[in-house]
Amino acid sequence: MKLALTLADLGQRVGQEVAVSPWIEITQERIDQFAQATDDHQWIHVDRERARQSPFGGTIAHGFLTLSLLPMLTDAAFEITGRTMGINYGLNKVRFTSPVPSGSRIRGRFTLVKLEPIEGGMQTTWSAVIERDGADKPAMIAETISRHYA
Repeated sequence: MKLALTLADLGQRVGQEVAVSPWIEITQERIDQFAQATDDHQWIHVDRERARQSPFGGTIAHGFLTLSLLPMLTDAAFEITGRTMGINYGLNKVRFTSPVPSGSRIRGRFTLVKLEPIEGGMQTTWSAVIERDGADKPAMIAETISRHYA
């Protein structure tokens, strides 16, 4: 179930895992659509035959596809209410720590790292860990920054 939080609620949650998203499947169709949208047609993502011969045994998602799903995974896990607008402000770091094979499922785990006032609102820094169902280590670890305006 999606968690609803206010900015005031977040003040009590710094250093804590706040939410976990539902699992989503990374289909080959989604990978192919991402390749079309970005013109990144590297064989490991789109050539099913050649990818079967790779160490991964099949195609894998683009790292940037996984990264681009952060807003959707965040929105599925929680919402910040009582604000007029929220924007993505940037990333401090991103690491693609293990592959996401086509057909696998991922979800996001979100820990609030920092909450700081800015002109007209608050800035949040989140640790986002993207897990792959059944994997020993995360697929991606990122630190994301958002700004929220009252």
